[in-house]
Amino acid sequence: MTRSVAVVGGGTMGVGIIYVSALAGSDVVFVEPDAARAAAVVRTVADTAAAAVTRGKINVDGAAALSQRITGLAAIEALPAGLDLVIETVPERLELKLDVLARIAARAPALIGTNTSALSIDRLAAALPDPTMFLGMHFFNPVWSIKLVELVQGAATAPVALDLARSFVAHIGKESLTVRDVPGFATSRLDLIASLEAMRMLESGVASAADIDRAAVVAYCHPVGPLRLSDIVGLDVRLDIARTLEAAHGPRFAPPQILIEMVAGGKLGAKSGQGFFTWPE
Repeated sequence: MTRSVAVVGGGTMGVGIIYVSALAGSDVVFVEPDAARAAAVVRTVADTAAAAVTRGKINVDGAAALSQRITGLAAIEALPAGLDLVIETVPERLELKLDVLARIAARAPALIGTNTSALSIDRLAAALPDPTMFLGMHFFNPVWSIKLVELVQGAATAPVALDLARSFVAHIGKESLTVRDVPGFATSRLDLIASLEAMRMLESGVASAADIDRAAVVAYCHPVGPLRLSDIVGLDVRLDIARTLEAAHGPRFAPPQILIEMVAGGKLGAKSGQGFFTWPE
């Protein structure tokens, strides 16, 4: 059992990983230097636990115990040394991730994971003195609902690191698949190409956003349409990933103009209240 877990970054993915780790019984420390965002993490965990109580997934005592297993810190340097696992979930910007990973490594955890959707694990491993205990751990949004974690093996990733990661994924009640370190891995390429095509369809007036999404949900049994999912993921995140994959794989991953303009205008999806759909505050 992975008893001590840290999550660096209190965004959408970070809070989901915090929740499922604590729900599974791990003691979780999260690092979020922004006080308002750190407070939002605590609220989101409490709200999600309350919703789970309402649905009969956990009881009131279990929800209270879950929250008590979570501690927030403002700096990576305050993390306890020697944790079982630290997962980095900061935005998809190479230099930022390199800096964060180097600072995590200084705390000497047993295993380090990065929740990148598209950046090279081998490139990120350059920040670490020991890349053998480092790998990609790609979760999916919403983390508490989607049962898959994509494990990305770098050139230096040791078999024991993969074993530990698979054990943690099973511990939190999810399934894992293992892929090589190819840009976009498997799932990001499949997901992004569908989302970009849906954006191009909207851009050219094929149908409304609602109807494009309805086609994916009704005809192909997707749990959520590609445009609504893009709003949930964050349109700025979609744009970052598209540019990364365009550089690696060519123009089929080029971001549509509609995506570029929406991000430039501050329409980032659910987190900004407006994307392809309007989201409540």
